[in-house]
Amino acid sequence: MTTGTMIQDNGTPESRTSATTPPPAGTAPSPGAAAAPLPAGAHLSAGAAHAVDEESEAARRDAGDTESTRANRGWWDRNADEYQNEHGTFLGDDRFVWCPEGLDEMEAGLLGPLESLRGLDVLEIGAGAAQCSRWLAAQGARPVALDLSHRQLQHGRRIDGERSASVALVQADAGVLPFADGSFDLACSAYGAVPFVADPVKVFREVRRVLRPGARWVFSVTHPVRWAFPDEPGPEGLTATMPYFDRTPYVEEDERGRAVYVEHHRTLGDRVRDLTAAGFRLVDLVEPEWPAWNTQEWGGWSPLRGALLPGTAIFVCERD
Repeated sequence: MTTGTMIQDNGTPESRTSATTPPPAGTAPSPGAAAAPLPAGAHLSAGAAHAVDEESEAARRDAGDTESTRANRGWWDRNADEYQNEHGTFLGDDRFVWCPEGLDEMEAGLLGPLESLRGLDVLEIGAGAAQCSRWLAAQGARPVALDLSHRQLQHGRRIDGERSASVALVQADAGVLPFADGSFDLACSAYGAVPFVADPVKVFREVRRVLRPGARWVFSVTHPVRWAFPDEPGPEGLTATMPYFDRTPYVEEDERGRAVYVEHHRTLGDRVRDLTAAGFRLVDLVEPEWPAWNTQEWGGWSPLRGALLPGTAIFVCERD
């Protein structure tokens, strides 16, 4: 068993986690100003496409597990307040929204038939403020919402405090899940964790480890093709400026060259190979179309770009 921080207990068996002293809450977010063309980075549950901090510079260079984890934990802690203020209404307190296109699990059914969720133990990875987990709880599931960012989970606790029910919140690294083998019937992630890790196979193997045989693992990420385009919602975001096959991480650095945000790119084929290497079988790949009702811009997502380019890829997998 590895160590995680239980932010809020909702009757989850103690054997799943061991509590540690939580880190300090995040500081106030820095104002953003673009320093270079951004990749199509997003984290829907715990954040979405962002601007470069004023005191940071964008670069393309290698970044390993430790550096990526440290940088992204700090970034989401600093920016959680701004994100929840800006996007909380779209996400709701208890909706399961897969992507900026607005695809809702209530209609999509990617986790399985609605009635099949009742009684399942579900792990949400990169849960942010646990909006998706609350929806799952409302369907009768037993969710655990996990995120790397302490500040994001504090927003989850805040929302729970405004409601009559709560979900279990755990702070931990997706690459070192603090749960026993075979603890869950289902795992899911709406733009959480996967784009930000240097070794996705390690994460997928951890997910497989904590799932029971035949369990489903469903996650959404920015569509890999977006990596080649500037992260801009207007016409400038329609012209490819980078090689799609350049897998060099996108890194934002402070004045001392330390990473303060890291995002990793995998091609569509890479994702499929990573999943099979980890012991999953891909059963569906969903590319949501931009709906006519959605007129808002969200970072680099917009009706203009959505009409021409896929913005999201949702991988529906099953554990062998």
